[in-house]
Parts: sequence; C-alpha cells; structure tokens
Amino acid sequence: MPNPLFLLLLAVAAAAAGEGGATRKDPCAGRRIHIRRLPPRFNAHLLRHCDAGFPLADPSAPATSSPPCESLVNHGLGPRTHASSRSWYRTDTRLLEVFFHRRVAERGCLVADPALADAVYLPYYAALDSLPYVLDPALLDSSAQHGAELAEFLARDRPQILARRHGHDHFLVLAGSAWDYSQPVRAAAAAAAAEARLWGTTSLLRLPALDNLTFLTLESRAWPWQEHAIPHPTSFHPASLPRLRAWLSRARRARRPALMLFSGGVSRPSRPNIRGSILAECANRTDACVVVDCSSGRCSHDPIRYMRPMLHARFCLQPPGDTPTRRSTFDAILAGCVPVFFEDAAARRQYGWHLPPERYDEFSVYIPKESVVFGGVKIAETLAAVGEGEVRRMRERALEMAPRVLYRRHGSTAELSETAKDAVDLAVDGALRRIRRRVRALDDGEPERIYSLEDDAVES
Repeated sequence: MPNPLFLLLLAVAAAAAGEGGATRKDPCAGRRIHIRRLPPRFNAHLLRHCDAGFPLADPSAPATSSPPCESLVNHGLGPRTHASSRSWYRTDTRLLEVFFHRRVAERGCLVADPALADAVYLPYYAALDSLPYVLDPALLDSSAQHGAELAEFLARDRPQILARRHGHDHFLVLAGSAWDYSQPVRAAAAAAAAEARLWGTTSLLRLPALDNLTFLTLESRAWPWQEHAIPHPTSFHPASLPRLRAWLSRARRARRPALMLFSGGVSRPSRPNIRGSILAECANRTDACVVVDCSSGRCSHDPIRYMRPMLHARFCLQPPGDTPTRRSTFDAILAGCVPVFFEDAAARRQYGWHLPPERYDEFSVYIPKESVVFGGVKIAETLAAVGEGEVRRMRERALEMAPRVLYRRHGSTAELSETAKDAVDLAVDGALRRIRRRVRALDDGEPERIYSLEDDAVES
C-alpha cells in the first residue's frame, strides 16, 4: 500500500505544477502563422525574367536607377547606395512583397501544420504578377484574370486550409495602391466591348474567390473591410540598433535653414490644384521653399537626392498626387522633417496600425487644400507662424515614430528587433488582430461583425 505521506507530497507537487502552468503564458498564443507553400510560379519564378519579360526599372529613368535584376539583390532591398553603406539601399517599392516574405520567414511562432495556425500568410508576389497585364497592350483586356490562377490553386490544393475559416484567416501583401487592383470584373464579352479596361489596373481585389482575404496594401480604399494600408518602403533598412540610433541622432542634430521643402514632380497641372499652388508659391518664395525635382523617376533609386535636403528643412509638404498617399511622407518622418498634409486621406485615414490617428497633431501639420487653392492661404506664412519650440516638439515626435514606419533589414540583430517594432512587425500584428476578430465573430455565430469597419489599431 502506498505511503500516505508520499501520496500527499505527490498531490502537492501536482497542484503546484498546475498552478505554475496556469500562470505561464504561451508567447505564441494567437500569433501562430503558417506560410502557405505556393508553386514557384506565384513568387520565385516571377523574378526570373526581370531583365526582359517585365522590367522593374523604367528604361527612360536616369543612371541612378538600378538595372532591373540588380533591384532583386539583398532579398528585394536592392543594391546599397554606395560601397560603404550599411543601411541605405536603392529599394524598388514594387519589391515590397519579396522582402516582406523574407521577413515573415524569420519570425517566431511559425507552424508547419495549417490546422494549428491562427493565420495563413500567402507569399504571392501580386504586384510582380500583374506586370504583364499592365505593360503588355495585348493583355490589357485580360487583366481581370490577375489572381485567378492563385484562387484556383487555393480551391484545388488542400482546399480544407482555405475552407476552415472561409479565407478569413489568410493575408497577403500587395505592393501598390488598392485603386490599381480594383477594376470591376466583367464576365460578359459584350460588357468588355462596351467599356475599355483602364490602363495599368487589374481586378485582383474584385475576385469573388479572394473576397475574404486580408490585403496589406500601400494605400487602401476607404470602405473595403479586407484592406489595410502599410507604409511605403523607404531606402533606410538598418540591421542593428546602433545604426538606427546613429541616423536618428543625425536627424535630431541637423541644422534646418529652410522653412519648407517639396519633393516630387514639378510639371504644372492644367487646372488649379494643391500641387500647382505649392509650385507657384515656391517659385515666389525661394527664400523659404526648396524644391527637389523628382520628375521622370529621378529620385526613386537615389535617396541622397532628397534625404539631404529633407535634413535641412523644417517642414516637408505632402500634397496628394495621382492618389492621396506618398512615399515622401515616410522619408520625411525618417528625416525629422515635419510632414504637412493637405487632406486626411493622405495618411491619417490610412496607416492607423503604424501612425496612431489621434497623434497626428503631435508630429504633423494639416492645412486644408481648398483653403490654399481657392482661399488664398499662404503655406509659408502658416508654417512660419508655428513657434520654434513647437517645431522642435513635432520633430521629436516624428523621429519617435520613425522606427514604426521603416522596414529593418532581414537578419537584423536581436537587440534591434526586441527594442522597436518596425513596419513589418506592426503590419503582421495588425493582420493577426483583424483575423482574430473575424474568427471570433464566426465562432460567436455573428458573421455580420466581420464586415465592421471599427478601428482595430488595438485589441478589443
């Protein structure tokens, strides 16, 4: 017969173990990601013909532009800006999907079994896959097929992965504006003949088979619940905390003799708009305004061209262009040049996971574009009226935000990754939060909650 004292000690030990297990938190709870293995035609093979099939670089761009295949080096970050550079690269925005894939593959909490995953990441290089449709005139009217092959693969290959949560737990990255991938799908040939396809667009985001997926785009539309914007990639990709701190320290110390700067295309619009008003004011106020001409792709692969002037300016003007958002916004934040927005859609309504909407007044200035174009408001006078102390505070807040909007280099040190979450970390965290809310709504039998546009910057 067992010793009663031994049984008592065994029971106490079991109870202690149970209490310890109850308080021990699983660091991967709700964060397990399965990277779906896709056939190479959806990613790796799209990189094979970079020099011929669909060139990544504009052949008319200046010499600072990277040759197409060189843009692929460093897992899509592009070549270094110069031989001694350790943090600056000639990054092509269209390769965001490539280096995002590399970074997700480095994360902890990855699982091989999709049944154990909280989310499924699709490493589909969607923007690259769209290039034949948007560059080849012969394929223009076929652009509604963009993404159809992926949808067919997901439905055919281990369909239980997609069916388990009807795709609500899947997410992917799209290196472009959602507007460029939201052309209506027309099934009938008669409709296609009646309405020409828009050049440079596809229907990826309109495919019914992909409706429930979460798309991380560089610019989202206002209403679709399945889209969320993530920062445009800049050319700064530090791999260690000292390199990040060194750059931020340089931005803090920079002397800023210029009141304001505009970096972008300098062609005058045919009708009044905010960009035309900025160029006209800068032409009349050369003492206060610096213009960096980025026409014809002059700046796209040459960060020195615009980052140095940004370090010397107090305010960086961010007028909308073809679409509301601009990569220049994130370059300005990195340079400690206070962004000046002219419409809410330029950033405040876009990047809530990375730049909290309630904090925009702390690091940026807002001047309604209508007041400038039609109301006679002078930008330089408005900005000159901001006190020097307030400008310093806004610059400091902008630099505090900088680590949240940069994409650190793959293989970066643990010290850097553990100290500050970057654009990839916050994008994945946001996608996981969104997916958890959808799954919870499904589990609670309230599917209508899936389509809510509630703010999901924080967990409810």
